[in-house]
Amino acid sequence: MEALPLQKAGSESEVSGHSFSGGGGGGLEERGSSEYFGWVYHIGFNSIGHEYCHLRFLFIRRKYVELYKRDPHENPGIKPIRRGVVGPSLMVEELGRRKVNHGDVYVLRIYNRLDDSKKGEIACATAGEVRKWMEAFDHAKQQAEYELSRGGNPREKLNMEEEINLDGHRHRVRRYAHGLRKLIKIGQGPETLLHHSTNLNTHVGSDGFFEKDFGDALERHQWKCVRTFNGVRIFEDVADNKSGKGVLVKSVGVVDAHADTVFDIILNSDWRQRYEWDTLISDMELVEAYHGHYDILYGTNYPTHLSQSQGKRDFVFSRQWFRGQDGTYTSTWEIRCLNTSMGSKVPKCLVTQILEIQPAGWSKWQRHHPSKFEKSVPYALLCQVAGLKEYALANPSLYYEPWPTVVHSKTSDVSGTNGNYDDRGTQEEFYDAMAAASSSSSEDDSDNDKEVGNKDLKVKLKNVSWAIAGFSSKQSSAVDANKELDHSIVPIVLDTCQIKGSLQKGGVDTDTNCWTSPGGAGFMIRGKNYLKDNSKVTGGDPLLNLIAVDWFKVDKSYDGIALHPQNLVQSEAGKKLPFVLIINLQVPAKPNYSMVMYYAADRPVNKSSLLGKFVDGNDMYRDSRFKLIPSIVEGYWMVKRAVGTKACLLGKAVKCKYLRQDNFLEIDVDIGSSTVARSVIGLVLGYVTSLVVDLAILIEAKEEEELPEYILGTVRLNRVRLDSAVNLEK
Repeated sequence: MEALPLQKAGSESEVSGHSFSGGGGGGLEERGSSEYFGWVYHIGFNSIGHEYCHLRFLFIRRKYVELYKRDPHENPGIKPIRRGVVGPSLMVEELGRRKVNHGDVYVLRIYNRLDDSKKGEIACATAGEVRKWMEAFDHAKQQAEYELSRGGNPREKLNMEEEINLDGHRHRVRRYAHGLRKLIKIGQGPETLLHHSTNLNTHVGSDGFFEKDFGDALERHQWKCVRTFNGVRIFEDVADNKSGKGVLVKSVGVVDAHADTVFDIILNSDWRQRYEWDTLISDMELVEAYHGHYDILYGTNYPTHLSQSQGKRDFVFSRQWFRGQDGTYTSTWEIRCLNTSMGSKVPKCLVTQILEIQPAGWSKWQRHHPSKFEKSVPYALLCQVAGLKEYALANPSLYYEPWPTVVHSKTSDVSGTNGNYDDRGTQEEFYDAMAAASSSSSEDDSDNDKEVGNKDLKVKLKNVSWAIAGFSSKQSSAVDANKELDHSIVPIVLDTCQIKGSLQKGGVDTDTNCWTSPGGAGFMIRGKNYLKDNSKVTGGDPLLNLIAVDWFKVDKSYDGIALHPQNLVQSEAGKKLPFVLIINLQVPAKPNYSMVMYYAADRPVNKSSLLGKFVDGNDMYRDSRFKLIPSIVEGYWMVKRAVGTKACLLGKAVKCKYLRQDNFLEIDVDIGSSTVARSVIGLVLGYVTSLVVDLAILIEAKEEEELPEYILGTVRLNRVRLDSAVNLEK
């Protein structure tokens, strides 16, 4: 592998956002243009199989992507070594942290879901920089989708782009930067990335805050505050304290730093920084890292302040972490950005550390020897939150936020090429049209499929929103079946006696290896006034009826399972159903599994409704709307933490394929297409026989006329056994 160019590695990113008014679709009005640029690492293999890691200057103009060897601001007229167009077929996946030539970087995988040959990786200094680049690709993709929605044949538009010849041998260059109005600076410059990549203990925080502080499934813990110290609260879960199981305890504190910064501090094993906030763990050394989100460490500590101190101790422990779509980091820690008061430039995040303590020891400390608890290892672990809080206060550089600098201009002066050209041509898919370059410096440019909201960021009075949300949560969202289904058709009686899946339906809560339909009361969905105050309400009865569940064992991921001749929708009873929504959750394992849920309607779908637009829409629209809310009702607390209760746009997190035929729509969800999802499902499978899992599926409402949301269907999977899966014959 080539040496990382440590003399020049940057974290500077320049961003200008392309903003739209209104919602998605053809009604959007163009109000600005997008430019994102900054230093990244390109990681990959050249044409002769040699691995490389090059410093490159990445530039995103509107929907166009360019890659330079040098900063075009400092080198006017420099030609890009690679150029391409963002399109709806590309996906961007966060691969987590990776060690490159003794420096830790965060890696993004960029690929085309329709063409495996178009893929590549870029690396950034911090998780915050990764998030910014994902947002940059989001804006570019929204621009491409907007232009595509203005009409015309997508294939003709693609051919128009190809005909212009963007490989650097053209006489007339297209003017990608035409109409730029806003330029926003993010980051500190190329030298900063080097500093961060080689010495993470000096990391300086990044940007922004996230909305939605709540989960989307009702919390089943009952946390009671039992102790406070140094601005940190310690809670005990009293929901099941007589079960004889371990007691869950957590410490919670607000830290004056961004979540990305705190995440980097916690993961950093450098003793110089660790000594400043961690009272228990001293020296740590990385033993092995897996998939960017899991590692094993060897460490030592000198617990001289503990009551049972025996001098130096060695230990080995593992860490696993996940980053949600809302930017929250989850492991035994939870790090979540908070909204700050108007005018404040100091980012804040809520940091939670959770532990499981033996009930006998916890009861003894509580009732008889509370002072001894302060000299215990669990207490030292809980104190880590207080250490982080004080460390951030003592290091203002950690919470200093280099807020975006906005420069208004009619056009952009930053361009790697010259000439006048128009950008009215649009394109459906990404393609490479790059200048000739050596194999060691070539790169696949890419597009991100993550959705971007088209509303301007608003400062909300969260205390008011919480109050409204608390009031609204007592209400429920009832679906108007006549609106979503064809009210002119008389409903049929869904007779499920002739429709059976391979997984049996449960009768009572104690049944195992079965499914039931729990209803929507355990889930929080967007209320009528969500666009104004972020209020959510409890879900009502699902629109569709869960009629069967199949639990299959397959050699590899099986798409189009509804077309199998033995599938229930191919039976006489299945063909008589007005409409069936099939969710095929493809579980990566050895062997692979498919959990297939069948949701039926008693009438055909109203084509003008939100459900009708989803059923008969294109894949791009479906990806932006298909949402799932998970909830672990019973199970190991670490699994609950990993799965979480946040709603997830599945089309943005993993590959989803859609099959619309006859009276059904099948959605194949490839969980293995994401390293994060694959890691979570691996943890779930290890405890699956002890888990009770609730899932709700719905279509995300984005416009006022689509609110309130409603739940399409739910399922409860009760302690499913892997060995009960039925072999699916091809």
